[in-house]
Amino acid sequence: MTAAALRQRSINGWGWAFVLPTMAGLIILNIIPIIQTALQSFYQAGDFGQGNTFVGLSNFAALFRDAQVGQAVLNTFAYALIEVPFSIIIAFIMAVMLNQPIIGKTVFRTIFFLPMVAAPAAVAMVWRWLYNNNFGLLNRILQAIGSRPVVWISNPQGAIGAIVAIGIWSCVGYNMVLLLAGLQEIPRDYYEAASIDGAGIVRQQLIITVPLLSPTIYFVSVTRVIAAMQVFDLIFMVMDKANPALPKTQSLVYLFYQYSFMENNKGYGAAIVLLLLVIILMLTGINQFVQKHWVHYG
Repeated sequence: MTAAALRQRSINGWGWAFVLPTMAGLIILNIIPIIQTALQSFYQAGDFGQGNTFVGLSNFAALFRDAQVGQAVLNTFAYALIEVPFSIIIAFIMAVMLNQPIIGKTVFRTIFFLPMVAAPAAVAMVWRWLYNNNFGLLNRILQAIGSRPVVWISNPQGAIGAIVAIGIWSCVGYNMVLLLAGLQEIPRDYYEAASIDGAGIVRQQLIITVPLLSPTIYFVSVTRVIAAMQVFDLIFMVMDKANPALPKTQSLVYLFYQYSFMENNKGYGAAIVLLLLVIILMLTGINQFVQKHWVHYG
């Protein structure tokens, strides 16, 4: 074997050595659980997790007859349809502002990103206090300006909006950091040329920033859609089980938790998760198809 072949084999060996830990983690933590969940969806769980009974497609047939599942699908879509565009638009505006030569922008970037690293339990506690009907800060402010208090999270008609507000607040800093990284790759010469041609700030963003930043916006939108469709922790920690607005806010993942861990109906819970997986794959496929018409690479 020649020296070049030995060298190439060594390079390949090191490559596999670096890749194998990630592949092992992916297989053990992702691929195997997916297969187990798919198999579990064809069974009815027995008492204490023993004596599972094969029921075929019965769990999937029950999904289409379950009003709770239908409402959870609507709730999940409502959350994603509001949270994703608003979080991206707000993050885009913040990124553009922080991309300017302003004093203390590093401090502002850190402050805006902090909600992303805060513990979900702490976030939920703070927002539950803000939303409290009697002594919450938001209602105190409304009372101070002469307005009536608002029932934020107990009103079935508006509770989903309150949950979305927390979601936007939590993720907008992360979106901003990604968009800001993309903005810093855009040459300043384009803006100078556009300014000489008479283009204002808003027009510069529309004709320069948005097209050149579209690959980053696409990445952020895809990841945010996937994350929003899996919302659980906010609903679980903010909404009490006795809350009358819970049926109008519970997501598919919340319903999966309810059936799988509270009612020990793991087969039906697995079917709900697979339904969510199919929905996410469809949305990702639509995003992949649509991006060909608005994302500009190079």
